[in-house]
Amino acid sequence: MKFYNYILALLLITSSILFAQEAETPAPSNLDKLLELVKEGKTKEQAENADREARFVRARNQQQEILREEQRELARQERIADELEKVFTQNQEKLRVAEEAYLKQLGSLNELFGHMQSISTDSRVTFETSLTAAEFGKDREFFLGDLTKKMGESTELPTIEEIERVWYEIMREMKATGEVVRFSTDVINVDGTQVSCDVVRVGVYNAVCGNKYLEYVPAKGQYQFLARQPASRYTSSAGRISDANEGAGYVSFSVDPSGPSGGALLANLIQNPSLLERIDQGGLIGYIILAIGAITMIFAIYKYTMLWITSRAVQEQLVNEKPDESNPLGRVLAVGQQHMKEEIDRLELKLAEAIMGERPSIERGISFVKIVSVVAPLAGLLGTVTGMIITFQQITLFGTGDPKIMAGGISQALVTTVLGLVVAIPTTLAHSFLQSSARSVVDVLEEQATGIVAEKAK
Repeated sequence: MKFYNYILALLLITSSILFAQEAETPAPSNLDKLLELVKEGKTKEQAENADREARFVRARNQQQEILREEQRELARQERIADELEKVFTQNQEKLRVAEEAYLKQLGSLNELFGHMQSISTDSRVTFETSLTAAEFGKDREFFLGDLTKKMGESTELPTIEEIERVWYEIMREMKATGEVVRFSTDVINVDGTQVSCDVVRVGVYNAVCGNKYLEYVPAKGQYQFLARQPASRYTSSAGRISDANEGAGYVSFSVDPSGPSGGALLANLIQNPSLLERIDQGGLIGYIILAIGAITMIFAIYKYTMLWITSRAVQEQLVNEKPDESNPLGRVLAVGQQHMKEEIDRLELKLAEAIMGERPSIERGISFVKIVSVVAPLAGLLGTVTGMIITFQQITLFGTGDPKIMAGGISQALVTTVLGLVVAIPTTLAHSFLQSSARSVVDVLEEQATGIVAEKAK
């Protein structure tokens, strides 16, 4: 029993210490005071619990009142919805009756106005991209857009004035397809700046300013210079029609009739690579071939000029009796005069020696032209093989799905072959001309030497 008494006392002391800490009061000094503190704590807890229960009951009552209020509001909104549904049904019926009366009053014009709406829509789309829009303005597009919207709502019929204007705009566009008109307007440059320009519009197919073709930009409502112009033979015709005066008669012009606003054929012409772009497709090998070909042709022209001068000097020497050692024939004749008193065999050998001494200077460099004419096609073949290797490597990496990936290698393969032939053909002709010119000079020397020997033989 004593053991249980000790445990009870220990529990009471522990409880008293906790209550004392909560109440911030000193610990009790004996058991009587401890019992009083326990009673006071129990009473305080009961009061707090009662207060909590009272607050909970009040909140529950308030929630029930709020719920009832919301239920009443829901019933009220349902009544309003029922009333609105009745009004909606009545309005639908009125609308049905009004539409029937509208269609009955419209009668056979209903189909006419349907076509009118379709024509207005199609015409607006055509006018938005037409070359005439920069000249006639965008008012007609706004008018047709508003008319289409009004007719689509089926609330108002088009007026006679509106119908006549649609007819007028269509007829004006048809008339513009066969006109060549000049007018001044602002044109957008490639860099975004604007410049005033005298534009010549050829129907609805092309518009030019000076020797440049224009395109119409619907978003800006202005003409714009093409970022890249076609070949010079087409731009020259644009210059002719821009410089032509009224009443000048017919002027040749490269027109693009491929579409209502032009562009399909012209776009293909623009995308065709120029001569420099085709050469650039040949790559490094192509440039090397052209460089060697250019050097060879310059040398061939120089050599042909020197042979022509030598040939003229030889022809003049044929007229003069006194040998002039500034030309090959004069030097050969001088050798003949020096050894004229010697034996005929020795004279013939001396003349042959003199001709052989003149031949290298006459034929110098001709073999170089011949070598280039032979090597140029081989260099083109080298570029072809290199391009095909690149093409096969690209096919291995990327497959054959996209032809543009292989275009670079194929272009090099074909262009280098063409460049090799372009160099080989003129250099072959140049070698032939040089060879014949040199041969003609040497033939004169041999002919005169033979004549000297024949004279000695007499």
